[in-house]
Amino acid sequence: MSEKPIPVITIDGPSASGKGTVASIVAKKLGFHYLDSGALYRLVALAAFRQNVALDDEQSLANLAAKLDVVFDGGEIWLGKDKVTDEVRSEKCGNGASVVAALPEVRAALLARQRDFCQLPGLVADGRDMGSVVFPDAGTKIFLTASAEVRAERRFKQLKEKGVCAIFENILQDIQERDKRDSARSVAPLQKYADASLLDTTKLTIDEAVDVILKRFE
Repeated sequence: MSEKPIPVITIDGPSASGKGTVASIVAKKLGFHYLDSGALYRLVALAAFRQNVALDDEQSLANLAAKLDVVFDGGEIWLGKDKVTDEVRSEKCGNGASVVAALPEVRAALLARQRDFCQLPGLVADGRDMGSVVFPDAGTKIFLTASAEVRAERRFKQLKEKGVCAIFENILQDIQERDKRDSARSVAPLQKYADASLLDTTKLTIDEAVDVILKRFE
């Protein structure tokens, strides 16, 4: 008798679509583990900045990725002994993550680490290629998106609430450039794959998006 597979919900989508917030709430409601795959790429970028590794030095970046000393503890992220939760969410790390995520050796180095998060009672994973590459056999696959303008507005509000000086037009441009870069990369490009369910949150609240996903998981 074969063991019942561990339930996995994948939530993929573009930058600032709200997938991280939604995924973490879904995981909490179900009592599942949560993987923020984007944070891993942001951590690689942060480690590169700290160690003066160029973002086009693929081999050195892959070595960094393979040896990342990272811990996700509740809502906090630790790199070694440093709590880097806020630093890793910066626009600098976000843009750096988009660059290093396009490198095949970096993605390969992080693949096994991401799959290690799949443990009982279940997993909710968010990112760009969770349902297509990392967990292709996931039972529930969501592609969560929203218009670039709405995503920019959400990011703008988040930054203002944190007291960070931000210019809406610059944020919108960054998001559009990231969309283009993430969609055009040769390895695991950002795209809605055939077996994923589309969820456009342009006109939805976070709670409404969560409810939709929970119903699709049932």
